[in-house]
Amino acid sequence: MSTNPSRPELKWNRYDVIVAALVALLAVAVALWFYLPKVRSGETTVVISAGGQETERVRLSDFSGTTVTCNGYTLQIDADGDGVWVSHSDCPTQDCVHTGHITRAGQSIVCLPAQIIIHLEGAANDGPDVIVG
Repeated sequence: MSTNPSRPELKWNRYDVIVAALVALLAVAVALWFYLPKVRSGETTVVISAGGQETERVRLSDFSGTTVTCNGYTLQIDADGDGVWVSHSDCPTQDCVHTGHITRAGQSIVCLPAQIIIHLEGAANDGPDVIVG
């Protein structure tokens, strides 16, 4: 069997291996940068928005609760230093009340009829939310 002289046989050399290794390392670095949790520092902060406007921003340790009214609905928001929850709402679905306590940065309580959002920001998460694999 003869080889085609116009089509040379390709062979790997050491530079090809180095380039392939660098591309693989770069791919791993980019994946880690996107998928590893971001480190947050500072104290947890309670952020309350009503009708799309931020109405209150208080450190969780200083927040003792409040009453918020928007769109004809009233929510009673309570706290104990460790978490925040909606203890009473006159909205029809009561999803905000059923959400329960939120205690970690990134968690939120939403009342769609009242257009009120209670969100925790700040401190580092104390563990993973989901483990895949």
